[in-house]
Amino acid sequence: MAQCTAPVYGHRSPAAAANCPACGGRSRYRSSYSSYGSSSSYGSGRGSTYGSSSSGGLTSRRTRTGRSVSYSFSEWRAVEPYAEKAAEQARTHPDRRDLFLCHAWDDRQGSAADLHRQLKANGATVWFSEEDIPLGSLMTREIDKGLRNSRIGIVLVTPALLKSIRNEGIAEKELAVLLNSRRVVPVTHGVTFDELYDVSPMLASHAGLSTAESSLDDVAAKIAAAAAALPAA
Repeated sequence: MAQCTAPVYGHRSPAAAANCPACGGRSRYRSSYSSYGSSSSYGSGRGSTYGSSSSGGLTSRRTRTGRSVSYSFSEWRAVEPYAEKAAEQARTHPDRRDLFLCHAWDDRQGSAADLHRQLKANGATVWFSEEDIPLGSLMTREIDKGLRNSRIGIVLVTPALLKSIRNEGIAEKELAVLLNSRRVVPVTHGVTFDELYDVSPMLASHAGLSTAESSLDDVAAKIAAAAAALPAA
C-alpha cells in the first residue's frame, strides 16, 4: 500500500498533495503532519458517532439548520479531529459556544464579518468581537472570556492576520491561547499555507480549510457541520 508523505514532507500546497502516492491529489484541504499525531483514527469509522454517515467514499454531516454537507475522504480526515473535539466539549461543557472566531482587527468589518454571518446562517453559535465586546469594556478581558467559553477556535488567516502575528498584536495573543488548547482550525483566505508557514509554523501544522479551493459559504458550512455535534442521523 502506498504511504502518505505528509508526516515527512507535509501537504502545504496542492502540488505536494498531488505528488503524494497515497493521497494523489485527492485532498482539496490542508492535511499536515499534525493530523497524524492526533487522537483520531481515520479508518475506524468513528465519525458516524458524531452525526455523520458514509456512502461511496464520502462522509456526510448536517448543520443545525438541516443543511447536508459532504466531505471527501481526505476532507473528512482533516476535519474529523475538530468534530470529535466539538462532540467531547458539547458533553462536558454544554453551555459553551461552538466557535471562537479569531481574526485581524482590519478584517472585522470585511472577511471576518462575512465568515461570521455565514457560520451563523448554518446554525453555528460563534463568539465574534464585533458583536460580543460591549462598548467601554476591556477588550483583552472580553477576549479571554470568549476563548474560555468556546469549544473550537477558527483562525481566519488573511494578509492582515499575518501582519498582526508579525507585529505581535491582539490576534497573535489570541492565537497563542488557541494553539495551546489544540482546538484550532486555520482557514486561509487570500493567502497560502506556505505563506502562513513562513510566519507561524505551529498554526500551519494544523489541518485546516482554504477558500482558494471552495467558496467562503462552503467552508463555513463544513465548519458549522463539524462543530454541531449532532447525534447520528
